Order: sequence, then structure tokens, then C-alpha cells
Amino acid sequence: MSRRPSWLYEGARVLDADDREAIVQFIGEFEDPATRRIVPQAVFLRPEGGGREWVVADHQALREADAR
Repeated sequence: MSRRPSWLYEGARVLDADDREAIVQFIGEFEDPATRRIVPQAVFLRPEGGGREWVVADHQALREADAR
């Protein structure tokens, strides 16, 4: 996996591959329950204001969101 960009950190505002804006909650190890595959640097996201969290296995699928 390639090196994480400097704008990708916990608390950063990002856009995922589906253009959903989210806040980075955590960057760390994730085990996919379906495949049992370990992802060492998965990115855990949640929508601003709360909601259901989701995980992105490859940070290259994310883009930096515009500053507010």
C-alpha cells in the first residue's frame, strides 16, 4: 500500500469514491468479517453530525474535501 497523503489524518474532511463527504474517525487495522482479510491502514469514516460509520480499505479511493 502506498504512503498516506499528509491531508489524510483523524478529523480530516474527505470524499469517498461515491462522493459522500465524511470525517475520518480512525486510521488503523480492520479485519473484513466476510473474508477475514486484515487491512493494516483502513480508514474509518462517518458523516458529519453522526450516522453510520463505514470503512475504506484503500486510502487511494479518498479525496480531500474542500475546506469550509
